[in-house]
Amino acid sequence: MNKIFNEDVLLGIDKIEDDSIDLILTDPPYCLGKDYGNDSDQKSSEEYLKWTYRWIDAVLPKLKKNGSFYIFLSWQYSPEIFVYLKNKLRMVNEIIWDRRVPSMGGSTRKFSSVHDNIGFFVKSNNYYFDIDSIRIPYDEETKKARTRSIFVGKKWLEIGYNPKDLWSTSRIHAQAPERENHPTQKPLEIIERMVKASCPKNGMVFDPFMGTGTTAIACLANDKQYVGFEINKDYHKIIMDRIKKYNNCPTLFQQQSQKQSNLTQDIQSQPCMVFYKRTNPN
Repeated sequence: MNKIFNEDVLLGIDKIEDDSIDLILTDPPYCLGKDYGNDSDQKSSEEYLKWTYRWIDAVLPKLKKNGSFYIFLSWQYSPEIFVYLKNKLRMVNEIIWDRRVPSMGGSTRKFSSVHDNIGFFVKSNNYYFDIDSIRIPYDEETKKARTRSIFVGKKWLEIGYNPKDLWSTSRIHAQAPERENHPTQKPLEIIERMVKASCPKNGMVFDPFMGTGTTAIACLANDKQYVGFEINKDYHKIIMDRIKKYNNCPTLFQQQSQKQSNLTQDIQSQPCMVFYKRTNPN
C-alpha cells in the first residue's frame, strides 16, 4: 500500500482492511504534556487511558492471526495499558529502551527517568519472528576467546547473538542528521530492529501515529510495505519529504551501476582511432 493518511486514526481506521497487517508498530502520545500541535498529549489521566483503549480496540482487528504489536510507552501509564493489552493479546516482552541521557541535571527529589517502556505483543503463538535478521555480531576478541573445539562451527558464534530486552541506543540529538522537527522522534535503529524481526519480506506494517515517518523509512529500507496515519499536517509534510528524499537517494549498488554506465558512455563517445602500421619505402 505505502500510504500515509493525514487524518485522525480513529476517523480513518476503516481504510485499513481487517486481518491485513503483519505488524502494528506505534509510538503514541505518552500524556506528558508534549506539544504535538494539538491537544493529544494534554489529556487528564482518565481521558488519556480511555482514548488509548479506544484506539487500541480500533486497530487490533487489522492484525493478522500471526501478527505482532509493538507500543512505546512511559513508566507512568505502561502498567495500565499493558494489563489492558494482555486481556487481548499475548505479551512476549517488555523491552527497556535506555536513551543514554547524559548524567547531568535532572530531578533532585527522585531518580532521573532515562528510559522508555516498549511492549511486544502477539496475536497467537504462531507469530512471525526472524531472529537471524537482528543478531548482533560478536567482536573479534569474543570470537577469539571461543576457539575451543566445542564452539567450532557454531552458528551463533558466526552470525551473532540475540538482542536482549535492554536496548541501549542514544536518543536523537539536535545535531543528528536524522533529526526532524518533532519533540519525541525515535531512532531509526530501534524501529528497524522491530520491522526486521516481526514483519516478513513484502509484509505490511501499520503505524497509527506516524510522527516523522521513521516507520515508513524503516520499511522502505527493508523491503516491507507501510500504511499509517498522522493527524498533524506539518508532521505529515515532514514524512512526505523524508520519503521523497529517501527514494531519490541512490543506494550504493545504484551508484556503482551509474558510474559503470557513465564510463561505458564515455568510452562509446570517444572518436574511433585507427592505427596503421608504418612501412619503410623500397
